[in-house]
Amino acid sequence: MKFTLSWLKTHLATDADLPTILKALTDIGLEVEGVENPAEKLGGFRIARVLTAERHPQADKLQVLTVDHGDGAPLQVVCGAPNARAGLVGVFGMEGAVVPVNGMVLKKTAIRGVESNGMMCSYRELELGEDHEGIIELAADALVGQAYAQWAGLNDPVIDVSVTPNRQDCMGVRGIARDLAAKGLGTLNAIVVPQVQGVGPGPDVRTDDPEGCPAFFARSVRGVTNGQSPEWMARRLKAIGQKPISTLVDITNYIMIDLGRPLHVYDMATLKGGLVARKGKPGEQVQALNGKTYTVDGTMTIIADDEAVHDIGGIMGGVHSGATEATTDVLIECAYFTPERIAITGQTLGLTSDARARFERGVDPAFLDDGLSIATDLVVKLCGGTPSEATRAGFPPALPKELSYLPSQCAELAGVFVSETEQKAILESLGFAVTGQNSIVEYEDGVPVAVEAGWTITVPTWRRDIDGWPDIVEEVVRMVGLEHVPSTPLPRAPGVAKPTATPEQLVERRVRRTAAARGLAEAINWSFLSEKEAAAVGGGDWTLANPISEDLKVMRPSLLPGLLSATRRNMDRGAASVRLFEIGRRYFADKERATVGFVLAGEKAPRSWQGGKAQPFTAFDAKAELIALLTAAGAPAANLQNFGEASAAYHPGQSGTLRLGPKVVLAEYGVLHPTLAKQFGLTGTVVAGEVFPDAIPGRRKAGSLRAPYAPPALQAVKRDFAFVVPDTLEADALVRAVKGADKKAIVDARLFDVFTGPGLEEGTKSLAIEVTLQPGEKSFAQEELDAISAAVVKAAEKLGGTLRG
Repeated sequence: MKFTLSWLKTHLATDADLPTILKALTDIGLEVEGVENPAEKLGGFRIARVLTAERHPQADKLQVLTVDHGDGAPLQVVCGAPNARAGLVGVFGMEGAVVPVNGMVLKKTAIRGVESNGMMCSYRELELGEDHEGIIELAADALVGQAYAQWAGLNDPVIDVSVTPNRQDCMGVRGIARDLAAKGLGTLNAIVVPQVQGVGPGPDVRTDDPEGCPAFFARSVRGVTNGQSPEWMARRLKAIGQKPISTLVDITNYIMIDLGRPLHVYDMATLKGGLVARKGKPGEQVQALNGKTYTVDGTMTIIADDEAVHDIGGIMGGVHSGATEATTDVLIECAYFTPERIAITGQTLGLTSDARARFERGVDPAFLDDGLSIATDLVVKLCGGTPSEATRAGFPPALPKELSYLPSQCAELAGVFVSETEQKAILESLGFAVTGQNSIVEYEDGVPVAVEAGWTITVPTWRRDIDGWPDIVEEVVRMVGLEHVPSTPLPRAPGVAKPTATPEQLVERRVRRTAAARGLAEAINWSFLSEKEAAAVGGGDWTLANPISEDLKVMRPSLLPGLLSATRRNMDRGAASVRLFEIGRRYFADKERATVGFVLAGEKAPRSWQGGKAQPFTAFDAKAELIALLTAAGAPAANLQNFGEASAAYHPGQSGTLRLGPKVVLAEYGVLHPTLAKQFGLTGTVVAGEVFPDAIPGRRKAGSLRAPYAPPALQAVKRDFAFVVPDTLEADALVRAVKGADKKAIVDARLFDVFTGPGLEEGTKSLAIEVTLQPGEKSFAQEELDAISAAVVKAAEKLGGTLRG
């Protein structure tokens, strides 16, 4: 919700400065998302007069101007605008000014051999409109040398606040002003509702769908002249990002933002018969004002005449009956649409609008007559014409809601003591009606006894979110200040606390600590991706029907896109080395899977005084991280097998999977595929991996626990073997074969050397394995060692290896 400071002050009489207002907004629950002052980006632009204009000697379409900017001698400026001429008063960009439309810094330069100092500007170049056919022309009496932003009244900060779904009353500037007045920042100005004297009967409207449109009020105004809206209205709309269209349309948009009351105007010349609010019929279509055609059905409320559908009720009007410059007779619609129906219709059609945002939260049902009168009065004042009487079809659900409330409940629920007088003043300033006496003191046998009197509180019609007395406490406390709510710990049960973490949570905790201890920083990303990002990692099974945005449309099938985007952001900001991990969920058609993902990018180790180049990460770095994370998760790391079939997200030949047997995949890793890296804007080598904790075999059942650890009584024996093997043989396969040669005696085997080069035949390599033998009750005899060695050599020979001499 955006509004300007001056717009706010049309409803709020206050002397508070901007920082005070911004802090108060956040304090009362209207979080300030941003503040922008157009005058700041126009600081280098001032009003100037063109003294002379002569043709450029080297270009027919350029002119050489002499410009009086009000500060020192006139300056020479080269300009290509067709309307540049002597005597014109316009906007001049000084040397050093930044042009808003493109960020160009103005400086003295030569254009076709002629010196130019600064720039005469158009509306588009200053981001004040779309006009770029010529430079800005101001009134002849505009003060030369004055800052343009000050002269044009652009020194008006635009405030953007985040309105939560329960605060429908703050979807209008007046509602925000009411909250600030209750906070003590000023006085809420009285709203003036004009008395419109109608001539003749009102238009023919009715509602045949009381569930979707309980009330349909309307007036007609005949003999209007539609054109451009007045400067004050257009300026406010443009300041908050609304494009002025025409006076009639701008009036409806202005009232919607100003008072939170959506309206619609119809060109009566396009209507065939009366208008009716009814349910849509299967197959009916309407071309909306956004240019798209929508098919409605019986779950939706539409506005139609005798021949066609003209409006998707409460969401968007149709092109056919919209007001144009040729419109002379209009029908002003001011209806109430139920929030539930609006939400369902908007979700079904995938259609959003400012009107929908307000109706589905719930607009004030008691403001139909007043809203219609205000709109009619503005139409008559700005466009002329003769208004009719009002037609009121149906009844809005405006019955007042009453609640019982005890002032002591504020301290009871929130822990904040607020006097009864102050509570009543806060509630009344927010529009609540409070009846009932304050607490009194009575005497029993001469002893004073406080007797609390309950209040009856009537909820204002614009506060649909108030349901019970806790909501009343919330209203009081947020105005007093949430910082006064004490931090009170929950009571602790006596005795030793029972564990509450599930086995899965304990595994997640160990993995997180291990990743952090290894130097990885945790990232937390959205579970949603764009369709393009999901397609890059194989595509997602779940697509949201009503996504927050197109960039958050698919439930992620991988953690990599989010981590890669975070990696790019870090590297764009100068990070030399990025090490990120994330613990989250991946989503598939049959289930969701717990996953741990990580990305390593940039330099493995920074340059140092010890010398040496910074090295990029490799697939083996990713494998090392995976083994550490799998060990922390409880996987039998010693039994892991390396396979080469990683997903398409990784580089073929530089990636792999870790498994327990051919079918149980615990993780995949490798160098990122160059195409995927390029798609996410990453350069250099990027490695990544994903661990699948749900694939790790579970714990043994009770009663089948392993025997307690008993350290061996005798010292282990180590023997080294070097085998010449085909260079295509994976070292892991040889290590496993050696370990299996004598499962009773051999307790470990590891690769400690790889050699290729002179002395070996082409297509071979030498792998050196350290074998650890553990004797049992007695030391190994020489014959036993010889037999074990022979078994080791025989196991290697089965893989094509020979003992190296």
